[in-house]
Amino acid sequence: QMYLAESGGGSVQSGGSLRLSCVRSGGVYRNYGMGWFRQTPGKEREGVASIDSDGSIRYADSVKGRFTISRDNADEKIVYLQMNSLEPEDTAMYLCAGSSVVDRNRPLSQYQYNYWGKGTQVTVSS
Repeated sequence: QMYLAESGGGSVQSGGSLRLSCVRSGGVYRNYGMGWFRQTPGKEREGVASIDSDGSIRYADSVKGRFTISRDNADEKIVYLQMNSLEPEDTAMYLCAGSSVVDRNRPLSQYQYNYWGKGTQVTVSS
């Protein structure tokens, strides 16, 4: 079993920045495919960014150039999402997800992941 815990959410003004963290505990492999997703009421969960076990990265078009996903250099169990130039449209609950096997063609699909954190709220005001 693997557990994921997100932190770093909060309220910022448009143009501001936040860095989200996801800490993994448990699991039997050294590394997993990890993804960041976001969800707002009434909308489908949206894949924001993913990083595969070999370091391959993918972003949703809506966040390219503004968000950066990365692993901690010292601890592969920690994944970050650096969010810059935040917009009110980025307001959502952000969830971290993990999987031992991720389809390289669909890394931003929520159905690729079987482990989920509880989420951290990000609110961007105009």
